[in-house]
Amino acid sequence: MTTPPTDAPEQSPADGPETTPAGGLEAANAGGPETMAADSPETMPGGDPQAAAAGPDWSTERWRDAALAWIGAALARDGRRVTGPVEPRVRPWSLVWRLPTDAGPVWFKANNPGTRYEAVLLAELPGRCPGALLDPIAVDAERGWSLLPDGGPSLRDILARQPDPTHWERVLPAYAAVQIAATPDAVHLVERGVPDQRPERMPELFDRLLADEAALLLGEPDGLTAELYGRLRAYRPEFVALCRRLAATGVPASIQHDDLHDGNVFVADDGYRFFDWGDASVAHPFGTLLVTLRSVAYAGGLEPGDPALARLRDAYLEPWTDRYDRPTLREAAGLAMRVATVGRALSWRRALWTTDPARAEYASAVPGWLGELFADLPV
Repeated sequence: MTTPPTDAPEQSPADGPETTPAGGLEAANAGGPETMAADSPETMPGGDPQAAAAGPDWSTERWRDAALAWIGAALARDGRRVTGPVEPRVRPWSLVWRLPTDAGPVWFKANNPGTRYEAVLLAELPGRCPGALLDPIAVDAERGWSLLPDGGPSLRDILARQPDPTHWERVLPAYAAVQIAATPDAVHLVERGVPDQRPERMPELFDRLLADEAALLLGEPDGLTAELYGRLRAYRPEFVALCRRLAATGVPASIQHDDLHDGNVFVADDGYRFFDWGDASVAHPFGTLLVTLRSVAYAGGLEPGDPALARLRDAYLEPWTDRYDRPTLREAAGLAMRVATVGRALSWRRALWTTDPARAEYASAVPGWLGELFADLPV
């Protein structure tokens, strides 16, 4: 079974995968990116598919024309116009176009049905958390479309030029402030279609995941072995107890980015901007630390339990210390990271709700993350 990635499906510094040159607007209309016929699942609360139907085919002329018309109208309202060729990039979970304009590049993103709720977050969160996200030029939440200005350099870009580990000591409290500000909107966001992965929902979602043998690649080379599958099923009572203990800490659910690494943070003169919310859910907020600390550890060659990782955990938890004592917060962080391994498997499962053959390249991430339930935590 493959080891799960330390970050998520997308890790570009501009709200989508890295761009590759194409032939421009004319090429987009003539051929466009590769075909992706996405599934269109009906979702129950928490994002579990009950049915699948053909989703939008991103390669058709009709779809491209509609997207280009929407982009053109949005740019016109914003006083901009396209000045050069489109640069497309497609993944099973989204299509991204970079379009140069007379006021700087803009980024169009179309999510597949499993991650379409990202557009809701791009529309809702900037108002609740001014300055912490890019203000979108336009959003169509129903279609899962968004159009954003360029965010500038990512934290990954900055660290590559000038390594500075203290960046994360500033990033994490800023991100925690977003979660605290968004806490009152948790139920509203679930009602708008953001996956519900609150602790009390996770046992049911765990059961559904274990029942999806196709997603787990059970018995296949990159999937769960029968032995590990049996171990996961036997672990259910303990997982239920973990979720109950996590809920009992009293820290309320909020938005949980679930892919907060250095490729998903813009660095601006006045602070940081958080983007690429396609893995997010409404969950225990501290689950964020799983991917963040793993990615920091990987980049820095740090082993689990390294004091530097503990310092970052504590920097993240500091904004909550006016409500909870530090031992409670640290206990909650450990529980949340353990539960979040299942959340990561659910996130990848949503991202791969598609008939795109390219999904096979990433399919091992679902069983891979589920197997991490038994791995050492960063701290």
